[in-house]
Amino acid sequence: MTGAVGAGGALLVVGDVITDVVARHRGPLAPGTDTAAAVRTVPGGAGANVACWAARRTGTEVRFLGRVGADSTAWHERELVASGVLPLLVVDAQAPTGTVICLVDADASAERTFLTDSGASLRLDADDWSAALLDGVARLHLSGYLFFSEPSRALVSAAMESARARGVPVSVDPASAGFLAELGVDRFLSLAEGVDVLLPSRDEARLLTGLPDTADAAAKLSRHFPLVVVKQGGTGALVARSGAVRARVPAEAVTPVDTTGAGDAFTGAFLAALLAGGRPEEAAAEGCRAGARAVAQVGGRPDGRDAKTPDTPGPKAPDRSDAEAPDTPGPYA
Repeated sequence: MTGAVGAGGALLVVGDVITDVVARHRGPLAPGTDTAAAVRTVPGGAGANVACWAARRTGTEVRFLGRVGADSTAWHERELVASGVLPLLVVDAQAPTGTVICLVDADASAERTFLTDSGASLRLDADDWSAALLDGVARLHLSGYLFFSEPSRALVSAAMESARARGVPVSVDPASAGFLAELGVDRFLSLAEGVDVLLPSRDEARLLTGLPDTADAAAKLSRHFPLVVVKQGGTGALVARSGAVRARVPAEAVTPVDTTGAGDAFTGAFLAALLAGGRPEEAAAEGCRAGARAVAQVGGRPDGRDAKTPDTPGPKAPDRSDAEAPDTPGPYA
C-alpha cells in the first residue's frame, strides 16, 4: 500500500504535542553561573510538528490527535489551527502538557540538547482511540514516541488494527535512537509489523539493523517494510524498496539556525506529497526542501505566514478530561 493515494482523504497524525522552551547560546554552558542565551517558548512535539508541516501543502487536510494538560489546551489548539491543522486534543486533568527545554549551541552547527518532562503527551492510551477517527482519512501517521510508553503502545495497537480493517496505509517515524535502544530493536520491529512506510533517521536505521552503512541499513529495512525513507540531515535522504536503495535525494544547502524539528518537517512534507499522489522520490525531495526551511528558523514548526484555516468538520477526540492517571507516564524526547 505504498502507491499514490488520491486526493479527497485526510492525513491523521497521532502523537505528541509539547511546549518547547528553546534557549540558543554560544559556546559551552557555564556551570554554577549564567550563560547568556536567547530564549523563546514555542509549540512543539514531534507528532504535532509533522502535522503542521504537512498542512503547509495546499489542499491537504490534516488532523492531529494528541493529549495535553488543561493548563495550555487553548494555546496549543490556537497554534495548530494557525498552522492549518484540525486539532483533536484530549484534555488530561491529571498531568500538565509536556515540556522540553531545548539547548541549542549556536557555535556547533545548531546542535541540540534536550531536557524533557513528557507530562500528558505520552499518556495517550487505547481509550483515546476510536475507529471513527479514521472517517475520511487516507493516511495514518504515528509518532514513534508512542512506542515508548505502555499506555501509548496500547493506542498504537488499536489504531493499527483499525487502519488495517479499513485499508488505510500507516507510516511511522521511529523518533529516537536512544529510546529505541531502551525499548529494544526486536520489540520495536514487532510492534511496527504491518507499517507501510518507515521514516527513520540515519542513526535509527543503523540501530534497527546493526549495520554501519546507512544505505545497507535502508536496504535491509525495506525487506521488512514496503517503503523505507532514511533521513540523513545535511546529506539528504535515501528511498528504499524491495531490498534495495532506489533513490538518493540531495539536501538543500542552508546555514542552520536551529535544527529542532528538521526531521519532523521532512516527514510532514513527505507525507503530504504522497497524499497528493506524488511518487516517493518526489515526496522525498519535498521533504528535503521542508527540512532546509526548518533549520533556518527557531523552533520545530513552520512560521505560519502562509497557514490556512482548517475545515471544522471531522470526528472529535474521546472525552478523557476525568480520566484516571496511569502510574507511569513514560519517556519522551
